[in-house]
Amino acid sequence: MDDVDRKILAELQQDGRLTVTELAARVRLSVSPCHRRLRELERSGAIQGYRAVVDAAALGLTFEALVFVSMRQEDRDTVAEFERAVSELDHVLDAQRLFGEPDYLLRVATADLAAFQRLYDERLATLPGVQRLTSTLVMKHVVQDRPLPA
Repeated sequence: MDDVDRKILAELQQDGRLTVTELAARVRLSVSPCHRRLRELERSGAIQGYRAVVDAAALGLTFEALVFVSMRQEDRDTVAEFERAVSELDHVLDAQRLFGEPDYLLRVATADLAAFQRLYDERLATLPGVQRLTSTLVMKHVVQDRPLPA
């Protein structure tokens, strides 16, 4: 990956709807070489996909919490089952396995406190291998969905 590829990635992180012509102009390439580089970045997995960034409030998801999960047991099967179950929960926006304690960090969005409590009691607390859940509420986002540095 060279500087031109990094510029392409930086531009697409700012605006994923750029046409190849617009992208080529911004990175100072002609359209054909820019298109080839773009396809190679996609093929190699450097670009994993394209998506719209949607305002959670527009979907009525105005309540956000971070949930810390400590596992009772961490054998391979339990971890795999826990991770599979978490990946099926639509309201879990991010799930990260951590070193040390706690074992996982989940970012959850729901409509309100009552919806969060139902999710917490009925789904999160019953996930395989869970020993303890601790949650904290998100007051506001200071930095969110920041592009990766070029």
